[in-house]
Amino acid sequence: MTDAVRPPQPQVAIPRVSLPELILVRAEGYGSKLALIDGLTGQGTTFGDLAVRVRRTAAGLHRLGIGRSDTLLLLASNHPDYASIFLAAALLGGILTTINPAATPDEVARQARDSNARYLFTVPELLGRVRTVHPWSGIITPEGTHDTFSLADLGKTEGTFPKPTFDPESDVVVLPYSSGTTGTSKGVRLTHTNLVANLHQIATPIFSGEDVIIGLAPFFHIYGLTVVLLLGLFLGATDVVLPRFEVQTFADAVRRYGVTHANLVPPLILALAKHPSLEPQMLESLKTVQSGAAPLPPDVASAFSLRFHCRVLQGYGLTETSPVTHVAPRSRHDIPVESIGPPVANTECELRDVQTGRTLGVGSRGELYVRGPQVMQGYLNAPEKTDEMIDAQGWLRTGDIAWMDDQGNFYIVDRAKELIKYKAYPVAPAELEAILLTHPDVDDAAVIPSPDTVAGEVPKAYVVARRSVPESALLAWVAERVAPYKKIRRIEFIDAIPKSASGKILRRMLIEKDRVRAAEHRVDHLG
Repeated sequence: MTDAVRPPQPQVAIPRVSLPELILVRAEGYGSKLALIDGLTGQGTTFGDLAVRVRRTAAGLHRLGIGRSDTLLLLASNHPDYASIFLAAALLGGILTTINPAATPDEVARQARDSNARYLFTVPELLGRVRTVHPWSGIITPEGTHDTFSLADLGKTEGTFPKPTFDPESDVVVLPYSSGTTGTSKGVRLTHTNLVANLHQIATPIFSGEDVIIGLAPFFHIYGLTVVLLLGLFLGATDVVLPRFEVQTFADAVRRYGVTHANLVPPLILALAKHPSLEPQMLESLKTVQSGAAPLPPDVASAFSLRFHCRVLQGYGLTETSPVTHVAPRSRHDIPVESIGPPVANTECELRDVQTGRTLGVGSRGELYVRGPQVMQGYLNAPEKTDEMIDAQGWLRTGDIAWMDDQGNFYIVDRAKELIKYKAYPVAPAELEAILLTHPDVDDAAVIPSPDTVAGEVPKAYVVARRSVPESALLAWVAERVAPYKKIRRIEFIDAIPKSASGKILRRMLIEKDRVRAAEHRVDHLG
């Protein structure tokens, strides 16, 4: 039996405090320093002003009837207001459930119903399609309308509010939704202690209070919420907030505000690395980029680093772990760019054989299991799914295949359920995608298992080409770089690879597309 892998750094003390109390005490200490800058308008908010606004907003929300365990659904793109409404509701003991602003009315209604959300915060452009999808007790918008409450006015409310009795270890503060390893979207119950712990675990490896960061990773996703918005406020960094990614807007914000650190997802790093009109001096203030939420091919990381003279590091986590479990610290230069680094403080890891469950050691590939104070309390209304995800000893199965080198650094290979079985040989889609992305004529790629009567499954690639390129050239490109059983056998050209907001390839959509195409082919053949 191999011992669990522990982090190289000593344990950190996790205070028994609520999340908003932790952030507000810090913010009041940072005083007149800029906390948030609207990257589009240039309007700034100091830490001191934010602390006052949060407390006043909490008083206003209390008057609306929001209290302990009431759920508020946040439906909005990144904006400095996100911090005010989030922390104010949390200060009252409320639960925040976040959702992609691109969600359909049915998806909003489903999450509101499942999370028992009574209140909604949204923006005017989204209000029309969600106003009537759920029996809201109240709707809040930034400036208010004839039938919604104004966040701006709430932020001016004078008076006090009752301080709820918190149990940080059991009281849920954030309820994001995740498919986990089971494929269906479920509410992830994250407590105050889960997030407070994760902020302390990542307080030193990623960026510091001296940095100017860019708030581009979506705040509705746990990566953007914890690792960008909350960590920036916790450390005292200035956060330049952008609602969406546009190359020129991003470059202008980096140059105008002297952004030194960016938390990005792989598709954005790829887009920047390959964008024809970006010059190195446009991003010259940028010193480090942390990639998360999806695997980053090392060649893409290297291309970005070489072009913009900027270090690219990887981290890893899940919604179910608040999210960070591993990170390559920027203080270390000995960790390969393809590694997610060692586990963060107070986190244990194991690699287990997918078939036998046996614990594996250095160099062996297995499913990654983690345990630590950042692990969720469980899924909402789904105890059986929680039991599938977390065992009796508190080990959470990530669903990702990984290996560890002799220095304690981890490497993600692929999703356990996405491995392609070619004649029983496992083939990792991410490995083939990384190779395809090194081809000069390929802008993006995704690889899926395609049914085959002889092999069972064969690797099939969906490719976004920069210019016309023969299929045979791409097949040969990959074949020269992998073992024979890993070769891509089929290619289909496509306009865009479907991806989630966090940058993960939506392989299920491509698999369904492939199954439909195969069925149509069989019908044509029979006809």
